[in-house]
Amino acid sequence: MASIAAAKRLLVKRAFSSSAVATSTKVSAPSNRMLLNKTPIPLVGQRAAMRMVDLGMQAAFSTGGPATVTVRDALNQAMAEEMERDEAVFLMGEEVAQYNGAYKVSRGLLDKFGDKRVVDTPITEAGFAGLCVGAALAGLKPICEFMTFNFAMQAIDQIINSGAKTFYMSGGTQPCNVTFRGPNGAAAGVAAQHSQDYSAWYGAIPGLKVVSPYSSEDAKGLLKAAIRDPNVTIFLENEILYGESFEMSEEAQSPDFVIPIGKAKIERAGTDVTLVGHSRNVEFCLQAAEILAKENISAEVINLRTIKPMDVSAIVKSVKKTNRIVSVDSGYPAFGFGSEIAAQVMESEAFDFLDAPVERVTGAEVPTPYAIELENMAFPTTDVVVRAAKKTLYLPY
Repeated sequence: MASIAAAKRLLVKRAFSSSAVATSTKVSAPSNRMLLNKTPIPLVGQRAAMRMVDLGMQAAFSTGGPATVTVRDALNQAMAEEMERDEAVFLMGEEVAQYNGAYKVSRGLLDKFGDKRVVDTPITEAGFAGLCVGAALAGLKPICEFMTFNFAMQAIDQIINSGAKTFYMSGGTQPCNVTFRGPNGAAAGVAAQHSQDYSAWYGAIPGLKVVSPYSSEDAKGLLKAAIRDPNVTIFLENEILYGESFEMSEEAQSPDFVIPIGKAKIERAGTDVTLVGHSRNVEFCLQAAEILAKENISAEVINLRTIKPMDVSAIVKSVKKTNRIVSVDSGYPAFGFGSEIAAQVMESEAFDFLDAPVERVTGAEVPTPYAIELENMAFPTTDVVVRAAKKTLYLPY
C-alpha cells in the first residue's frame, strides 16, 4: 500500500503541478526508428507485437475520398482530436509518452501535447488507475492505457468499486468520465497470463460501458464516443488488429465523426444464418460468410462493436430474418458472451423465429497454451465458424 501511495503522490506531482507544464517545443521524444534500433525485442509475443509497428511516419489521412488506415493510426487520431478539442482530456499509462506507447498507439502525442497531458507512469496499475479515477471525479477526462487488460486485474478494485459504482452511490450527482483502454484477448505466443478476454468480465458490471471495436472506423468513432461519455468506459482493443488496415470513409476522417455506443453494424447482409461477433472475431465471421456463399448459403454478419449496452434489437431483427444464429467470441464458454447472446435471443420474440438452436463458437475451457499448435486450437477459427453455421442448417459439417 505504501508503494501505491508513493506512486500516486509522484504521479499527481508530475501530472498536475504547474511545474510539470511543458510545451511541445520543450519536449523531445526519441523517434520510433531510434527506439527500435536500440531496444532488443525479447520474446515471441513481443516480436509478434512489434512486427506490426510501422517504422515510417504516421499515415496521412485523406482530405477527399476514402483512405486506407490502420487501427493503430485510427486510435491515435481519435486521441489527438479529443485532446485538441478538450483540454480536460489527458493520457496516462506505462510507456505512453517517451516510448510512444508499447504498441505505438500514442505515437507523437507527447511532442504535440507535452508531458502534463501525456504522462508516463511506473509499473503500478492500481496506482495510476486510481489516479485516473480520482482525476475523473475532479472533473478531468483521463484516458488510462493498460499495456494489456491482463495487467488491469491489478487495478480492478479501482475500476469497479471506485469508478463504476460511484455515480449510483452518489445518487447520480458524481459522474466519473474515465476511459480505460488497451489490448484485450489473445495475441501470439504470450501464454495464459497475457491472453485472456475480459469482455464478459466487464460486461457483467453495472455502471460500466464496454466497447470492442473491429475496424479502423470502429476504433476511431467509438474511442471518441468513449472519451466524451460521462461514464466509466472499458475500451477493449486487439493487439493483432493494431497493424490491420481498413478503408476509412471521408466522413470518418472528420474530427466530428463519432459512432454512438451501443449500436451494432451489419458488415454483410444475408438471409440464411446470422453470425455475430466482436473485435477480431468479426474477421472470422466475414471469412466464413465468403466460404458459405460458395455453397449458396447466405450469411449475415453482425459486428456488435459494443458489449454493453448490447444492441439486442439488431440481433433480434437479424434472427427474425435468417431464423438461425451463431455467436463467435474468444472468451471461455462458461458464463460468457455467447451465453448472453443465447439468453437474449431466447428471452425475446426472436425465439419464435428460430429454426435451430443457438450455436456458440468460443475459446476453449483451458488457460491459453504457450505452444503455438495448442494455442491455435484454443480459439475460434474461420473453419469452426463455417461448421457451426452448417450445423444450424442441418447440413453435414
